[in-house]
Order: sequence, then C-alpha cells, then structure tokens
Amino acid sequence: MSYEMIALLMFSTMMVMMLTGQRVFGAIGFVAAVAALFLWGEGGVEMPFTAASKLMSWYPLLTLPLFVFMGYMLSESGIASDLYKMFHVWMGPLHGGLAIGTICLMVLISAMNGLSVAGMAIGATIALPEMLRRGYDKVMVTGVIQAGSSLGILVPPSVVLVLYGMIARQPVSDLWLAGAIPGLMLATMFVVYIVVRCRLQPELGPVLPKEERQMPLAEKLSLLKAGILPLAIFVVMTGFFVAGITSLVESSAIGATSAMLAAIFRKRLTFKVLESTIKQTLNISCMFMWIILAALAFGAVFDGLGAVKAIESLFLEKWGLSPWEILILMQLSYIVMGMFLDDTAMLVIVAPLYIPLVIALGFNPIWYGVLYTITVQVAYMTPPFGYNLFLMKAMAPPEISLVDIYRSVIPFVLIMIFALVIVMSFPEIALWLPEYVKG
Repeated sequence: MSYEMIALLMFSTMMVMMLTGQRVFGAIGFVAAVAALFLWGEGGVEMPFTAASKLMSWYPLLTLPLFVFMGYMLSESGIASDLYKMFHVWMGPLHGGLAIGTICLMVLISAMNGLSVAGMAIGATIALPEMLRRGYDKVMVTGVIQAGSSLGILVPPSVVLVLYGMIARQPVSDLWLAGAIPGLMLATMFVVYIVVRCRLQPELGPVLPKEERQMPLAEKLSLLKAGILPLAIFVVMTGFFVAGITSLVESSAIGATSAMLAAIFRKRLTFKVLESTIKQTLNISCMFMWIILAALAFGAVFDGLGAVKAIESLFLEKWGLSPWEILILMQLSYIVMGMFLDDTAMLVIVAPLYIPLVIALGFNPIWYGVLYTITVQVAYMTPPFGYNLFLMKAMAPPEISLVDIYRSVIPFVLIMIFALVIVMSFPEIALWLPEYVKG
C-alpha cells in the first residue's frame, strides 16, 4: 500500500470514529498508535511515549491551567456580573447600548479567560435575559452574544492560540500579541454594526427607561470600580511580560494569583467558589493535554510517512496552484470542518499537514495562526452545524428557536469574513505588534 493511501486511510478512520461519538483525543490517539504499530512494528510503540515525554517536558504548558484558573475564578466569584452591571448603567441611554456593553464585556471576559465557552455562558445567563426583558430584538441579541463570545479564542490570553503554538512549535507570546489587534478590530466592527443598525431601526435596541437611568453621578462613578480589578490584573499580567520582567509562565502565575486575591478582596472566595473553579480548571486542562498528546503522536506518524511532502507536491506540481490559492483552500476546509467539529479537533486533524505546508509556501506561521483562529470563529457560527449555534440553543430561553439563532449570525459572519480578508491582505495588522515588542 502506498503512503498516500495509508494517510487517506488514517484520516477516514479517524473521521468515522469521531462520527460515532468517540472523544477527539481517543480517536486521534488510537489511529496514531495503531498506524505506528502496523508501519514500524514494535518500534512504533515508542511514538506515543516520545510524544508524552515531549508534552510533559514542555515548560510553557504550565500557562494553560493557570490562565483557565484565572478566568474561572473571576467568573465564579461574580466579578464578571459586576462588570455587566457597570456596562448596563453606562451604556443604557444609547439605542443598542446594552448590546454594545455586552460586546465590551465579552472583550474583558476574553482577556480574563481565553475560552469562547466562558463568554457564551456569561452572556447567555447574564446579558441575554436583561436585554430580552427590556425589549431588545431576540434575533439581534442572540447574534451579539455568539459573536462576542467568539472573541475569546482570539483576544489574549487565548487558550486556542496556546494549543496552536504547542502543535506548530511557535512562541505563544508572539501568537498572543499577533491576535490582540485583529481581536480588537473585530470587536470594533461589531460595535459599529450595532450602532448603525440600531440608529436605522431604533426598535431593535430601545434605551433604558428613565427611572433606571436616573442615578446620582457619584453612584455611577462608583460602578466603574467593577472594572478596576479585572483591568488591573490584565495590565499587571501583560505589562510585566511585554516589558520583559517576567516570562510567559510567570505572567500566568501572576494572573491566577491576582484573580484569587481579587476574589478575597471582594470577600467572595468561598469554599464553593474555590471547589467549582478547581474542578472546571482540571476538566479543561486535562482535555487539552490529552488532545495535544494525541496530536503529537499523530503528527509523528505523518512526519514518518512523508505526507506533507506528498501534499505539497500534489498542490504545487500536479494541480499547479499558487501559494495564495492553496491558502484559501485551507481556510475553506476549516469552515467546512467547523460545521461538524470544534476548534481543537480541527487543528489536531489538519495541523500535521497544514502548518509545515504553510511554512514551505513562504507564509509566516504566526500570521497563519491568526488566520486560522478567525476562520474558526466563522466556522463556529456557520449553519447548519456550527459549534456555537447548538451551544446557544442549549442556553437560550424557549422563545428563541434554532431558526432565530441561524438568522442572528448572518451579519456577524459576514463581518468576520470581511475581517479575515483584511488580515489576509494586510499581514502587518497581525505582525506589527509582535515585531514591535521584539524590536
């Protein structure tokens, strides 16, 4: 059997296993281990063990549980709820103000957590009921929460970019810096859309009633305190890192410790909060570690097969595609896969092929990491099986149907595609900040 057929068989077996409901890391790791045994006999047994050794000795891996802990501590202790109350009062007098405040909240949650699921959970449980109760259009606010929560995988400290950095063997610090400006650009685009749409159709986002807006200035200013702690944590954590005072791991430790101190300062660090935070941190961290382990083993088999060279030869020599045409095909494949798989599964499946190919084609792997993440955001919200669509349906009240959810994402998906085109056309948007910090 040719190596091309072996690679195709591995992919098809893995996809079939996933469609039967097997866990991502189980399907990938099983296919990698069995393929290694069949191809190299007893020597293939060493591949998973070598992958495990690589994983356990990779020092930056410590950032993963520390950043996840930081996010869940701030969320479980109610600091995120305080933030929404602040935006609620300050943005309420504007048409669509609560929707704008929700996007701002999502940016801050993203900077505290690095996961889109956390933003979705907070938005659906805190922001969505408030906006519906005040007469906001259910289709628009559903789209706002889904789009805002997707920023969690782009705005640093993005856990998805950590995973990409581990698999692509690229500096996580550069990836975070590269994702910052495109993430803020996307958030600004969402806000501009909400402002324009609500100006044209004021009934979609009515202003708050006068009795809720009439509040002494001193009380309004006191609400701003809710944003001081999260902002201080983020500034201290990233400021020391960018200044070169701390390493990436040390910064993540500062963030986790600061989040716990913030909860103590607010007198909200109870045993229940600590237990819930530790459990969720353990669940997320173990899931990512198993996925990375499976990905490393799978990638080792592909390296041994020479599949990357075969794909490169197919695209460039047999099909005669240009590097940009290949890049666009890659992004389209992510959108198709995103209808069925989550971001980690997509990355693990195609990373052994795509990332070496991107480097061989002369593209910057840091820039490509940002393109991958934005494309995943689009895939998350693409009907019929986008990951965020069903997550939203599970959390939304009964009056919001699946059709409403499908309709709600259309303008935001178009905005994301526009942002993707901009970053593809002008790579400096993603690469300027990492180069500036290095310089």
